[in-house]
Amino acid sequence: MRAVIRRDRKLVCDEIGELTPGEGQVLVSTLACGICGSDLHALHHMEHMIDLSRRGGAPDSGFDPRADTVFGHEFCAEILDHGPGTTKSLKAGTRVVSVPITMHNGGVEALGFSNRLPGGFAERMLLSEALLLAVPNGLPTDQAAMTEPFAVGLHAVAKAHLEPKSVCLVVGCGPVGLAVIAALKAKGYGPVIAADFSPRRRAAAERLGADIVIDPAQESPHDRWESLGVPKTRAGQSMMRMMGNPIARPVVFECVGSPGVLQMLIEAAPAGAQILVAGVCMETDRIEPSIAITKEIELTFVLGYTPEEFAETLHMLAEGVIDATGLVTGSVPLDGVAGAFTALGDPEAHVKILVKPGG
Repeated sequence: MRAVIRRDRKLVCDEIGELTPGEGQVLVSTLACGICGSDLHALHHMEHMIDLSRRGGAPDSGFDPRADTVFGHEFCAEILDHGPGTTKSLKAGTRVVSVPITMHNGGVEALGFSNRLPGGFAERMLLSEALLLAVPNGLPTDQAAMTEPFAVGLHAVAKAHLEPKSVCLVVGCGPVGLAVIAALKAKGYGPVIAADFSPRRRAAAERLGADIVIDPAQESPHDRWESLGVPKTRAGQSMMRMMGNPIARPVVFECVGSPGVLQMLIEAAPAGAQILVAGVCMETDRIEPSIAITKEIELTFVLGYTPEEFAETLHMLAEGVIDATGLVTGSVPLDGVAGAFTALGDPEAHVKILVKPGG
């Protein structure tokens, strides 16, 4: 079968071996798979990514970042066949999504970061039956494929110490920031300020419900805290409380992942703010802890999602609580994936591109 392979830090469309479902597994046809920012970075820096992951305590699955890898972990697929030991509760032809791991012989393969099993940039995959979720309510395939990236936003929001009247600032409106905005509005929080230099991304943030959308080239989003009832200094906050006016905790979501952004936010955020770091900075960065200490800034780093959050995200998409319509700005067959990686380097060109192995 055909797949797009990362080989020698290039993307090659080639043939790979056919798949046979093992114990508890199902064979699926990939219908659509999103290109994630982590895929873009991994193309050229996979070795560094895996080294940092293992230094952070991730288990060593034997994955060799120098060997052939088929990316793709944001997918919607269709069941083709069942392996031994499956219940077959979901019949062939059922559209499904799954947390992107496949269990086998007591171990797991992280789909998209495996040398043994292909991810969604292949015509077919092996998934674990126990992890499958049927796509409900006739949810279109393109939107079902957005379950995984939107689950990342839901998890970040779940880690935030939000109050009913919290003012939230989302810095960076790429896929992660957009997912955070969608989750905040789905949970009823606001006002939500969204900041990004890209007009296309700002428009997407507005479609997902951001209350205030700001171009940082024209205005600092931090100039809005005071007008939204959040004094930036400790003295101002104390005075407001003395006057009997409660202050909802300000929460900032860092969704850029570039060096220097975290320090900038520490300096600019109101005293007592929580900064949720959802953007993945792959380089050594520098912060001045004394400033964060003086302001009692809380830093929270987040990654991924739980299976329950993944399932909740699918439900919210299917019920229209999160409307992902219009976020998919392009689709490509397997032989167009390399070009799509290049196109995604321009934030004005696309928000999300889906790979459709069937063409």
